[in-house]
Amino acid sequence: MSIQEDHRRFRDIVKGRIKREFKKYVSQGEMIGKREEDIVRIPIPTIDIPRFIYGPKQSGGVGQGEGKPGDGVNGEPQEGQGEAGNSPGEHQLEVDVSLDELAEILGNELELPKIEPRGTKIHSESIKYSGLAPVGPEGLRNFKASFKEALKREISAGTYDPQKPIIIPIRRDMRYRSFKPTVKPQANAVVIYIMDVSGSMGAEQKEIVRTESFWINTWLRKHYKGLETRFIIHDAAAKEVDEKTFFSTSESGGTLISSAYNLLKKIIDDHYPPSDWNIYPFHFSDGDNWSAED
Repeated sequence: MSIQEDHRRFRDIVKGRIKREFKKYVSQGEMIGKREEDIVRIPIPTIDIPRFIYGPKQSGGVGQGEGKPGDGVNGEPQEGQGEAGNSPGEHQLEVDVSLDELAEILGNELELPKIEPRGTKIHSESIKYSGLAPVGPEGLRNFKASFKEALKREISAGTYDPQKPIIIPIRRDMRYRSFKPTVKPQANAVVIYIMDVSGSMGAEQKEIVRTESFWINTWLRKHYKGLETRFIIHDAAAKEVDEKTFFSTSESGGTLISSAYNLLKKIIDDHYPPSDWNIYPFHFSDGDNWSAED
């Protein structure tokens, strides 16, 4: 079995462990702090290699009668029996999992609907190496293709000696990787987070917001590589802030939800026409509002 197959099997085992404990991982905010760019470190129980181990010691057995008063119960440690052991304890292994893999597991476990992006008026250009050319920079020289051309030339000229297979490419044998730009339509998406930061929103509620926004971003970034994020906080008044301020601000004022929605509408009208953008607003609040009519 190749090392690639071993690695694939290991990744399948890891995904299986994550799926079984998925609800725990979804609710754990500490996992957000273990991010490194597009990778998340997830602690899972150590995956042991199958091996033979000794069974537990047994006391008594079939046909040896009933126990007597004062006999120790099987498996119950007795005074003076505590000795150093030679077996390893249980450990946890931190496994690197990409955000795309987490998003795939999230979608499968929660049976999330497939997103159908709208708006493809913006195009992105990428470079794809798709062929060979007789000229090019040395950094793009394809050595295998160059030696094949030299071999064909020597065979056709009758100078190739199988007993002394020495192949020396010359200038006209050189081949270089060639590329051409490809243009792809790119769907655009923005997620706009709104949070009530009035005095009624405590640290526990904000931690829930942080965890939930992490999973929302993970899911949406799988479908939109250029996802934009905007942040609005509000009490009686609303304002746009950066991500750090969004999660660290607390106010003591009252709550007017309409102030946040008015700012949300202005941001969308000014920057994100719905015909071209996929817009995902999320509002986090404890539900308290100054007026039921607001």
